Amino acid sequence: MSQDTIIAFDVMGGDQGSRPCVSAARNFAVAQPSIQLKLFGLSDEIETFLCQLGPVPENISICHAAQVVATSDEPLQALRHKRFSSMALALKALSSGGADVCVSAGNTGALMALGRHYVKTLDGVKRPAICKNIPTRTGSSLLLDLGANLNCSADNLVQFAAMGAAQMRLEGRALPRVALLNVGTELAKGSDAVREAARRLSKERRGMQFEGYIEGDELYSGRVDVIVCDGFAGNVALKVSEGLVRHLVASIDEYFSASYTGRLARLIAGPILKAWSKKKNPSLYNGAAFLGLKKSVIKSHGGADELGLEKALEAAAVQVELDVPAQLERGLKQCLPRNCQS
Repeated sequence: MSQDTIIAFDVMGGDQGSRPCVSAARNFAVAQPSIQLKLFGLSDEIETFLCQLGPVPENISICHAAQVVATSDEPLQALRHKRFSSMALALKALSSGGADVCVSAGNTGALMALGRHYVKTLDGVKRPAICKNIPTRTGSSLLLDLGANLNCSADNLVQFAAMGAAQMRLEGRALPRVALLNVGTELAKGSDAVREAARRLSKERRGMQFEGYIEGDELYSGRVDVIVCDGFAGNVALKVSEGLVRHLVASIDEYFSASYTGRLARLIAGPILKAWSKKKNPSLYNGAAFLGLKKSVIKSHGGADELGLEKALEAAAVQVELDVPAQLERGLKQCLPRNCQS
């Protein structure tokens, strides 16, 4: 990792306030002394929390922000009235060269609007999309969009497919298999936008292998490399999956604790189940990238714990190391269908 890597971290956006963000930042700074962290938020509050945790690492600096983007703020309201917020100042630092990547657990719509305003989109990209790798039986698949665009046209979905394919090519998939998330696999099913996107992707496959539709029960099958959907469906699918993992872990623990036989069985199966729950912990997969912006922006889950926030910072460092926006721009020239290029 370059000694010059700088992460701008909006520490005010999480559902639990700045404390877990500051704690995660300190843990990350100690583990990665070559990476500089700029923490954007209420300086007095950040300083108090840092001092409570012990000596402040030299690679952490505090950038005061007088405003905070609330979860209830509309994107346009944030764009017009929150230009001195921790989120806006972190993105300004990114756009001006004062940082290499920005991380925020804040309001997704505001991050989208402010990111497009300050950082701008890559040529030919109409809307950025939030994406992340999800674990599958065979490795991982890329799922997008995860909430940045709740209503999508066929053009948007086709561009998401192109961006997802370009991203997976960076990860070593020579000809990524791409599918559209739908309510069935029959060609006649789905919304007008999904069916039109399928028609276009079927006709022009540069840089990808279009596999048609995929249903929700195959999300984790590994059948395809890229799963494309609108932000509403993607966000619901992700949150349901995270909730299911937590439910399964709690339910299994409840059964093991309910009887003497169960407690005895825990002694035998406990190590296996502990390894499974650790591997499937949603916090390990926190940190989704905004694909399509000229510089890297990472969206953390608003309710992420310290581990999840650290993983978001790790994802940000990887974005810088791989120079993802520049690589993605080159890859889009190969993947983006001609009728969607500007």
